Amino acid sequence: MLAGEWYQADDPELVALARRAAVLVQRYNTTDADRPEQHAALLRELCGEVGADVVVRPPFYCDYGSQIRIGDRTYLNFNAVLLDVTAIEIGADVQIGPNVQLLTPHHPLDPEQRRARWEAARPITIGDNVWLGGGVIVLGGVTIGPDTVVGAGSVVTKDLPAGVVAVGNPARVR
Repeated sequence: MLAGEWYQADDPELVALARRAAVLVQRYNTTDADRPEQHAALLRELCGEVGADVVVRPPFYCDYGSQIRIGDRTYLNFNAVLLDVTAIEIGADVQIGPNVQLLTPHHPLDPEQRRARWEAARPITIGDNVWLGGGVIVLGGVTIGPDTVVGAGSVVTKDLPAGVVAVGNPARVR
């Protein structure tokens, strides 16, 4: 799975890892807002790596958590969905708007393979000081260079270089 090869998500080991994440996500999302230290501890338990001064506003959702790395001073607004079947690397000083989705999994085009529950994944890398506007969707296999801005509602299907503004579906550099 982590190598991008086809796998079946109903594998017992993966089911157990997803269940662990679901329990931690539920705790995170239901922790009182006046307990930031508890939010921070749960986020560190859930994710592979969490930098200093990271803010993730609940509700927050992920598949496994362990494949997520978040750099210092990064902010994720409400309803972030990070499907971390493989690595999601978020740099430092990143601003992520509400309802953003980072989606590493993909499914076969062949209907028989889909029926058999095969899937694969490609990593997502977001450079330092990136701003993803509200409702942005980033697909697996994408790298967004540092200092880039992605406009609200955009769908990022291909790599974006550093220091650009990209908008649309699919996102294009302006």
